Amino acid sequence: MKPLDQGSIIPLYYQVKERLDARIKAGDWKPGDKIDSENQLMTVFNVSRNTAKKAIEEMVQEGTLYRIQGKGTFVAHPKFEQSLGGFYSFSQVLKEKGFKPSDIVLKVEEVVPSAAVQAGLQLQTDETVIMMKRIRCADGEPIILESSYMPKSIVMNKDDLQQVGGTSLYDLLAAKYGVTVVRAKEAFEPVLIREHESIHLKTEVGKPALLLERTAYDTNDTPVEFCISIVRGDRCRFYTDLV
Repeated sequence: MKPLDQGSIIPLYYQVKERLDARIKAGDWKPGDKIDSENQLMTVFNVSRNTAKKAIEEMVQEGTLYRIQGKGTFVAHPKFEQSLGGFYSFSQVLKEKGFKPSDIVLKVEEVVPSAAVQAGLQLQTDETVIMMKRIRCADGEPIILESSYMPKSIVMNKDDLQQVGGTSLYDLLAAKYGVTVVRAKEAFEPVLIREHESIHLKTEVGKPALLLERTAYDTNDTPVEFCISIVRGDRCRFYTDLV
């Protein structure tokens, strides 16, 4: 491994990060592999404990590594990346990236919409909605906890939504009800995973996540779904191109 440049203006901890990242990219350490301990890094790079610790801590914060108390530090799985430059379907994105999408439907029920749902779907005050709560998975790993709200005038039989575990919601809406989703409006904000969310997403309480609100529209520009999602921040990354 290339030695550190003690006389460089680049901080030593950052140079350690670069060396560790290079080993991960080279495949020396694969996702799930345990990396060298702080003591080992101190010896390998001839640096202080604080330097080794800072390098690891920054890589943990960036999502490249993760820690398991009492066991060590491990290489994280790469994040699912998605451009915000156009309309997308989570299921389709996963398929294109070589992952198998699947959903675990937790419940489907008719509910009175909140003010936010009512506004998003442009409903009358006396209208109810069908709510479907599900866990979105990639190769069986929970990624998103999602609650979708749809007008009862569209989803006439809520039992149809039990089929979503094996197919895309948008594909089901098109096949069952002739509703084709063509665009969506989304808003994001950072949040921390709460206890009940951590259980479904199989991650720790307090981990970073994204709260995503999506309103989906059909070919008549009518809102057909208002969706609230908790997206694991350690597994997903959204980006946009600025021109």
